[in-house]
Amino acid sequence: MLNDYIKRILTARVYDVAIETPLEKAPSLSARLDNHVWLKREDLQPVFSFKLRGAYNRMINLTPAERARGVIAASAGNHAQGLALSAARLGIDALIVMPKTTPEIKVQSVASRGARITLHGNTYNDAAEHAKQIAEEEGRTFVHPYDDPDVIAGQGTIAMEILRQHQGDIDAIFVPVGGGGLIAGIAAYIKYLYPQIRIIGVEPDDAPCMYEALRAGERVILDQVGIFADGVAVRQVGEEPFRIAQRYVDEVILVTTDEICAAIKDIFEDTRSITEPAGALAVAGVKKYVEREGCSDRQLVAIDSGANINFDRLRHVAERAELGERRELLLAVTIPERPGSFRQFCDTLGQRAITEFNYRYADSAEAHIFVGVQMGRGQQEREELIRLLRDRDYPLVDMSDNEMAKLHTRYMVGGRANAENERLFRFEFPERPGALLRFLNHMGEHWNISLFHYRNHGAAYGRVLCGVQVPDADLPAFEDFLQQLGYPYWDESDNPVYPLFLRNR
Repeated sequence: MLNDYIKRILTARVYDVAIETPLEKAPSLSARLDNHVWLKREDLQPVFSFKLRGAYNRMINLTPAERARGVIAASAGNHAQGLALSAARLGIDALIVMPKTTPEIKVQSVASRGARITLHGNTYNDAAEHAKQIAEEEGRTFVHPYDDPDVIAGQGTIAMEILRQHQGDIDAIFVPVGGGGLIAGIAAYIKYLYPQIRIIGVEPDDAPCMYEALRAGERVILDQVGIFADGVAVRQVGEEPFRIAQRYVDEVILVTTDEICAAIKDIFEDTRSITEPAGALAVAGVKKYVEREGCSDRQLVAIDSGANINFDRLRHVAERAELGERRELLLAVTIPERPGSFRQFCDTLGQRAITEFNYRYADSAEAHIFVGVQMGRGQQEREELIRLLRDRDYPLVDMSDNEMAKLHTRYMVGGRANAENERLFRFEFPERPGALLRFLNHMGEHWNISLFHYRNHGAAYGRVLCGVQVPDADLPAFEDFLQQLGYPYWDESDNPVYPLFLRNR
């Protein structure tokens, strides 16, 4: 089997359209992990993904009759772009069936290359069934994104380049896995020449089709798959990739959405490029492997497989990256509802940077706050802070792994309240440790805070919305406090949004 694939890979016609992408050291990540981490930059291909290799290699091998009838493919986007570019280069009519969940940037990119598009279903498998039906009806050739020897061989040229580019031994190569074409091609080439190099697949924990297939000893169909990493949102691994993986893939590692987001950030910090979620899988896998093995000074290669990400998804990525690095602790904490209790709580946190604070007055006895705290030393620091708060008799719940809290509850804390003499202000705090505590220390215990919303967005200034109960007689003293504080502020007490959503009328 390997002899056949070695020949296919060595003779693959990928360089008519693809480039030999660089293998780059990730210096910051390498230093942090105490290992040598290399990125194979497939995000630099003309279609910003490795998929171009396999698509073109399959199409260059079509017979004249097959070319005349045209081709069809099903894809979440990257294979579609590779096929569209290949079809344009070879003068072949192409129809692409894409899931309705495909990011708009990928749909537009395919259309711009001249291919016709049909949107169908919510996953790759839905789109594939529809595409095969059209292929049968119209006589088109179905170009599979991963379950085809020519496609697998095209992707395998990446392994050929890695061995040529890397000087010295390689301990492991980490490969993102969807349908399995990429890891099959890489495993076939690497294991033929250097069987001691570990081939490690990486999948999202909500789309583990290869992981479950290898565990079961047969291809399984997942009931459903998560679509955050849309490029690998596949319910069943390909037949040919699975056959290869069973013999030549050493293991598959599963990673969470938060870990993928953290890996996107890691790649950005080392390359100033933004990869798509599926493209960052391998880096997330490297980090998990190193943590599990406790290894150092290893030569670890990660396939940075693509950069087709919608710009508006970056908001979510940035929000979750700190959680994926375990650099942020999310807590639900109960504090007494009295002037000064907020300050006392922040004083307990000390100089730790607060990343988020959400609170709304509920009753005169207790206040429930949603707070994010920046962490620096991993699990030990998290446990120390939780223990400190509990020693100070603060009831709390750790929400760092609570998906509902991270996706929804953090934005829904609050509601309307009858807080007597409440006045609403917006502030800009300098984004540095202690800024919030300075605000609270200046306020002292003179006035009760009835609403507070803050989220660190990585800018020079933090934006804060604050409700304070100030009787009319205290207004001059409160004005003096604002002036002494020195932070820019705006009185929002007459803002029409205030009675609509935050205050009982």
